[in-house]
Amino acid sequence: MRKTAKRDLTIEQQLARGPLDLPYLALVLLLTAIGLVMLLSASYASAYYNLDPSVDTGGNPYYYFLGQLKFAVAGVVGMYIVSKIDYQWWRGLSVPALAGSIFLLILVFTPLGRTSNGARRWLDIGFSFQPSELVKVAVILFFAARLSKRKDQIKAPPKKWNRRTLRGRMGEFAENIGLLELIPYAVILLVILFLLYKQPHMSGMILVCSGAAAVLFASGIRLYWFVGGGAAVGAALLFLITQTEYMTARMQSWLNPGSDLRGDGYQLWQSQIAIGSGGLLGTGLGNSRQKYMFLPEEHNDFVFAIVCEELGLIGACLIIILFALLIVRGYWLALHARDRFGSLMIVGINTQLAAQVILNIGVVTGALPTTGISLPFFSYGGTALMVQLAEVGLILAVSRQIVAPKEE
Repeated sequence: MRKTAKRDLTIEQQLARGPLDLPYLALVLLLTAIGLVMLLSASYASAYYNLDPSVDTGGNPYYYFLGQLKFAVAGVVGMYIVSKIDYQWWRGLSVPALAGSIFLLILVFTPLGRTSNGARRWLDIGFSFQPSELVKVAVILFFAARLSKRKDQIKAPPKKWNRRTLRGRMGEFAENIGLLELIPYAVILLVILFLLYKQPHMSGMILVCSGAAAVLFASGIRLYWFVGGGAAVGAALLFLITQTEYMTARMQSWLNPGSDLRGDGYQLWQSQIAIGSGGLLGTGLGNSRQKYMFLPEEHNDFVFAIVCEELGLIGACLIIILFALLIVRGYWLALHARDRFGSLMIVGINTQLAAQVILNIGVVTGALPTTGISLPFFSYGGTALMVQLAEVGLILAVSRQIVAPKEE
């Protein structure tokens, strides 16, 4: 009966039943487990004293931990389910996924949206979640699905332009330098970046750009477009820093955190105290002093500061090594993926993950200006954790088919 049932399966179904990449899975589960332990240690003081007016913990010191544990369990189950689905199925859903995530971003500015700490990033529809987490994945899926066909489009006969007209000559020139194929992707990115800017969500803008740029680069887009794009992004950041009040304040507090210890520089200053207090071996798990109402967002964006304080330089370096191994393994899976769609999808997700880890650690240590960006698998946030584990499920789904011959 088993042989007959297996013989009746399609080739795609048989491939989707291949083995998971165990090293990648083990690294993700290990980081998630460590993240839960560190979240419990970092959050129980703030949960017990319940000083955040936007959250009613009821004085339960395990409030944040139990909430994150529920999302972690649901996320791991979801990760396994996604890994069992043939990843080619997501190719067809890339357009509705992108359209739906943009629609949810727009809904943030309606009465359904919720504002916290001066940012309007959440939808409250019985439960609260960030649509920006969904749009990060949707952009990667859409770009990977379209750009995976780029090789076939290049082989197609070029369009014939009427060189006798100015429009024809300009069209031919734009096609030759690769501008025409970039226009649809640029328009989509500009729409999303504008919506994120209005929230404002600077870190979300950076992560969306990092994932999209990685997919574009891996697909073979000409290098000079990245040089030009980098210059444009740099100019846009300079404009935002000089023209946006909250960005200017954050930049000044980053350059000189000691100049305003009671204001914008307070959080970074307390973070550096936590890191310095840890020394080489740390104060020990659960023995942090900065988490007792000194360091804001100690269970969220600045959880790595508590990691450094309790586990010391050695413990923090070990966690960074685990992240590095995860990222390297992800790129290895991308290189060995069965087809271009799977490869581009992994490159986008993996680069976005790497950018998020680098940015968070850079912010916490003071190497980069303060911005609201979480540490994957560690920071509190149900939407972020479940989306991250779903992304892992997509990568594992590709890994199941690596044993199959590559498709050119």
